[in-house]
Amino acid sequence: MTDACGNNFGRVAPKYTRILPFMKLVLASNNSHKLVELRHLLPAGVEALSLADLGYTKPIPEPFDTFRENAFVKAKTIFDFCGLPTLSDDSGICVDALNGGPGVYSARFAGEPSNDVRNNKKLIDSLQGIANRKAHYLAILCFISAQGVQFFEGKCEGTILESPVGSNGFGYDPLFVPDGYAE
Repeated sequence: MTDACGNNFGRVAPKYTRILPFMKLVLASNNSHKLVELRHLLPAGVEALSLADLGYTKPIPEPFDTFRENAFVKAKTIFDFCGLPTLSDDSGICVDALNGGPGVYSARFAGEPSNDVRNNKKLIDSLQGIANRKAHYLAILCFISAQGVQFFEGKCEGTILESPVGSNGFGYDPLFVPDGYAE
């Protein structure tokens, strides 16, 4: 299963392919939208557990300035908590004109508490009068099991619109058009 940008997060490193159809996998996220997307990409036979299924209620800090480090700390925290294979992600939108921002701060771009509408408004305001609207989504997945740690990366190039379009998606989706697609 691939996304609009051709990323195949469902493809798993060969050493894990044989065990995935017979296992439980913890998705280390409280974001309900991400949980739906990740479950959709998993092969049949994988029982995907949420943090709520585990009874894990503590916030997991994302103190780092890179997607990779934040994805790792989330996966490691949950793997250490339950001992089950764990998949986490850290992702965000990176805008050329904002020197790659908001980047790892995408969810909190407009401040706390996180709010998609305010984040989108701040992004539109930040790009007011700027012709270069190139951007990309970057997602880093971290898979931890007893066999070790594996990272996966997906990147989707596109453009930021001047105003939101459509009603599907979440986060910055209403402002982002992948290369090769029309509004």
